[in-house]
Amino acid sequence: MRENQKIRVVCGMSGGVDSAVAAHLLKQQGYDVIGVFMKNWQDDGKGCSAAQDYEDVKSVCTAFDIPYYTVNFEQQYYDRVFTHFLSEYKAGRTPNPDVLCNSEIKFAAFLDHAKMLGAQNIATGHYARTKGNGHLYKSADTGKDQTYFLCMLSSAQVQSAMFPLGEIQKSEVRTIASSLNLKVAQKKDSTGICFIGERKFRDFLSGFLPAQPGDIKTPDGRVVGSHQGVMYYTLGQRRGLGIGGRENAVDTRWFVIDKDVGANTLIVAQGENGGEPAALFSRALFAPDFHFINEAPGDAFSCTAKFRYRQSDQQVHVTLKNGGAHIDFEQRQRAVTPGQYAVLYLGDECLGGGVIDSVYF
Repeated sequence: MRENQKIRVVCGMSGGVDSAVAAHLLKQQGYDVIGVFMKNWQDDGKGCSAAQDYEDVKSVCTAFDIPYYTVNFEQQYYDRVFTHFLSEYKAGRTPNPDVLCNSEIKFAAFLDHAKMLGAQNIATGHYARTKGNGHLYKSADTGKDQTYFLCMLSSAQVQSAMFPLGEIQKSEVRTIASSLNLKVAQKKDSTGICFIGERKFRDFLSGFLPAQPGDIKTPDGRVVGSHQGVMYYTLGQRRGLGIGGRENAVDTRWFVIDKDVGANTLIVAQGENGGEPAALFSRALFAPDFHFINEAPGDAFSCTAKFRYRQSDQQVHVTLKNGGAHIDFEQRQRAVTPGQYAVLYLGDECLGGGVIDSVYF
């Protein structure tokens, strides 16, 4: 404990229960803790509730008797994360800004700021664990594990990070917060993309990328409807397509199976035998510029992978070539989406990730 008093840790405080309990655990372990609130987006009353979140940070830090500051990363976030987000949607892909935010802001710009405050380490309320020399592992609470979002960190970034919640369950986090009478003890977890907030995604995106209506077609070229802009739809989507009640049509659901950005066309197909179209299920993908947190296990190896956050681990075989990863699936996978991340695991260790570029059927 006394040795820890010499170690300054800057804890990223979001105003939520996870980061609050993370700060408490660090203080309990004797670290010299400073709380810092990152302001990454201009609060317009419709997006991030930054003002209220900062008030919650103040309340928590005051209760713990730790100093707290706010730092503005709005410009860095816009330049490093949001412009990429827009360019990907413009290209008809579906990006994940949370992954980029971690590697470019929370564990880069924020880490630099923490060092200016004399910190040896930064900490966050992420559910993850670190072991050894910069290796990242899944959290003890597998239902809350967030290593998927941390897949693009470098080994050095992982070495600088502390995840106090990595060994405990989410239910225990709530219990600890309640026992401390924290006002955030029962605060809802944030979901979705922060800067969109309560707005409908389509309304938000149309303010930056004007809608370009076009045809909805079947794979054989039949026009079955019209869309408001291909960027508003995702692979596997079945709601909000406005297709139905067509004369002489089989009464089964329609699904988005592809997007032709050049032709401004949304491609759809109906489910088969009450299920989903075979065209939604792929056998492999390619991710160029694949990032490994540490050394790759080899030029070819078997492991598990996730292609979206809430997915269970899937068995795959990986072949590395020219900096990219060709990933073959043991079982065909549903709606593997370009722009999202393929994240690899060897047991509980997160090996790294890469943006999905091509999908093979």
